[in-house]
Amino acid sequence: MESPTAPSEQPGFIGSLRIFAGDIKIAHSIFALPFALLAAVMAGEEWLVLPEDPDEAFWPGLWWLGNMFWPLLLIILAMVFARTVAMTANRLIDRRIDADNPRTARRALPSGQLSVRFAIITLLLNAALFLGVCVAFGIFWKNWWPTFLSVPVLVWISAYAYFKRFTWLCHFYLGSSLALSPLAAALAIHPPAIVHQPVLWFLSLMVLLWVAGFDVIYALQDVAVDQAQGLKSIPARFGVRGARWISRLLHLVAVISLIFAARVDERLGDLFAVGVGLMIVLLIIEHITITRWGTAKITLAFFTLNGFISCILGMLGIIDTHI
Repeated sequence: MESPTAPSEQPGFIGSLRIFAGDIKIAHSIFALPFALLAAVMAGEEWLVLPEDPDEAFWPGLWWLGNMFWPLLLIILAMVFARTVAMTANRLIDRRIDADNPRTARRALPSGQLSVRFAIITLLLNAALFLGVCVAFGIFWKNWWPTFLSVPVLVWISAYAYFKRFTWLCHFYLGSSLALSPLAAALAIHPPAIVHQPVLWFLSLMVLLWVAGFDVIYALQDVAVDQAQGLKSIPARFGVRGARWISRLLHLVAVISLIFAARVDERLGDLFAVGVGLMIVLLIIEHITITRWGTAKITLAFFTLNGFISCILGMLGIIDTHI
């Protein structure tokens, strides 16, 4: 049953775009984006060398950011396009499962607000735009690694929906999809950086564990449905109590990964340490919220707090790197 509540008439093009953007929550691209920008900024320090003329480098930070503007803009666009492809693929793959879940039955595809054809066209368009951005790095900066890896990356990040059909480790797969972003951003700016800068790997590990941890929390909403449909998740496998403890453990190790990141790279100093401290506080609030109210305040625990964590850490890390 694919369209349990099909509307009487289809929305126009603009209306469809609004429905689509709301359905895939395009604003949530913010989760991994700050870490990608931080990684790009750190990799860029190897790539860009200050000019010898003091007049050109009267403010080194301003000169550096001016030269990094277009690469960083392309990274932002690539992140948005890639996430849109992944989320659209997820909605397409899961549309029949979503139709049988009271929480997701009103999503655009199972409810009939948008057609499968519209979703496929949107997916292909965003995939083409992502590929175009990757090719731009080759054309303008002679870095063809993004182009070579573009299709494998799109395939990897689009396959998440399949994993919950056969393994409760699906949360880690989702985490790995977002964890690609710091490494991919660094690779786009300066490929040798991913070898020379171990901090990038610790940042990616942190993203993997952090995302997996809050995806476990998000999955608490569907424990009964997942069990009834035979879907796999940590809450369905280990129960609500066990899932909460696993999420806490994942977030603990994520914080430890950040501490190691700061230890292996002296550019991350006091401001980044403040960001790590704030992250710890926000994660504690997140888990207290889930323990006390369950999934009733999932918007606060899942979206708001994690959005703050991402923005604060990324911003303070970038500032710390260039002061």
